[in-house]
Amino acid sequence: MTNMIPNQLNNKTKQYEIDVLIAGSGPTGSTLAADLLRRGLRVRLVDKAPNAFKGSRAKGVQPRTQEVFKDLGVLDEALAEGGPYPLVGLHLGLITVPWRMQQRKKPTPSVPYPNILLLPQHRTDTILHRLLDRLGLHIEFDTAVEGFEQDSDGVTTTLSSGEKVRSRYLVGADGGSSTVRKAAGIRFLGETNDSDRTLIIDGTIDKLSRNRWHMWPRTHGKSVGVCPLPHSDQFQVMIRLTPDETPDLDEAALTDQFYKLTGFRLYDITWTSVFRPNVRLAEHYRAGNVFLAGDAAHVHTPAGAQGLNTGVQDAYNLGWKLGQVISGAPDSLLDSYEAERQPIAARVLGKTSELYAGLDQHRLSGLKRRDEERQLGISYHGGPLAPDESPATKTLHVGDRAPDAPCTGTDGARCLFDVYQGPHFTLLAFGANAAKVTQELTWPNDGAKLCCYAVGTGREIEHNYINDITGELTSIYGITGDTLILIRPDGYIGSIITNDFLAAFDNVSRSMTAPRSSAAH
Repeated sequence: MTNMIPNQLNNKTKQYEIDVLIAGSGPTGSTLAADLLRRGLRVRLVDKAPNAFKGSRAKGVQPRTQEVFKDLGVLDEALAEGGPYPLVGLHLGLITVPWRMQQRKKPTPSVPYPNILLLPQHRTDTILHRLLDRLGLHIEFDTAVEGFEQDSDGVTTTLSSGEKVRSRYLVGADGGSSTVRKAAGIRFLGETNDSDRTLIIDGTIDKLSRNRWHMWPRTHGKSVGVCPLPHSDQFQVMIRLTPDETPDLDEAALTDQFYKLTGFRLYDITWTSVFRPNVRLAEHYRAGNVFLAGDAAHVHTPAGAQGLNTGVQDAYNLGWKLGQVISGAPDSLLDSYEAERQPIAARVLGKTSELYAGLDQHRLSGLKRRDEERQLGISYHGGPLAPDESPATKTLHVGDRAPDAPCTGTDGARCLFDVYQGPHFTLLAFGANAAKVTQELTWPNDGAKLCCYAVGTGREIEHNYINDITGELTSIYGITGDTLILIRPDGYIGSIITNDFLAAFDNVSRSMTAPRSSAAH
């Protein structure tokens, strides 16, 4: 077995100043920038804001997003700076009733991070920005996209500084009011209810316990929620506004209002915002060489902590595809971005709207969180890269999330997520015949490399051999015979091959890699 083909960019990129220009340095844009940088691409990241976001806003990091952060090497930081969601404390008159919003799950071999992480958005941004700094990228704040022109070869973008930037691709991760989306002429379908607004405040509250997410469902005609933010003395306060209310954002007025509603004193306010529950979906995620991701492509109600997570996973899906096409893979690979991600956003919009409606009607069901919100069950099966008729194992289809599993392998790997970590493709070979075939496979020199591993149940220590001593890996992956499983760089099953190994592998790899004019074994 060999680790095949280092990451090399072909000569096409020389006619551009950079490969990808990204607008928006929130979690979506920052995730995409980090993924592209580790692929050796030339990236610029601009943001119209004068500095990094300072509020708690989107504060729930779902299990699937934690797996993305594991791959990017920042999960330990996120876990250290975040914490578990507390029990809800429902304030009903003089009584406070404890209530569990979601059942905490124990880690399993296939799902090592099963629970949502409470992490204020400004800390998520900071963690990703530190990663970008380590990768050598400077975020250009106070720099907006004013417009762009594109042709068949690339995009020329005009920045607010007057500079014109020539790039192969432009990605708008610039929020719900995206300048990139508007300039691309992409419709943003859905609705905005201007009469339904929530006041969000970050501040300190005197003598309020920090072991509960406090909720006053009906106090003086309003609903109020107060969530303690981990490793700080701050809370995120949410006050539902009445349709005709004009909020006074002066600190003294906010303090006075909060005291009248709850009987507690709010002070040291660091951030305020008035949120409107937009429910919109971009008609397309691509216009030529321009792409949308995150809130620029879809906006949700806050229920269920889905927006930030869906955006991060947009970036995770798009990044490797941009890298591959820049390195010579067929352009159709980029069309699969919209085909895979837009249906996911549509389902998320429906789910968050359902949860929000429950909150609006003061139903506890609107607070309950179930497995769907964890986003571990997302699958691209049935999409352009994972046809319905593709082979399957007893547990997995092509397009499914590639689960973790315990193993021992090269470089000290203790689980499959260690093996998958990085911008490469991974090929697992189960059985002697499948392992032998990997010696005959070809893979192009350009783009993401392919790492091949034979999986066995012995105690072999040879290079690129994964030991499945307990048999859990084979069981989790549902293997019943000689099988090749290709794992995409974003951690989804790219192919399951059980016969005619060489031809089947060659066929699937052609859809994701450069032509074989310069390939190696």
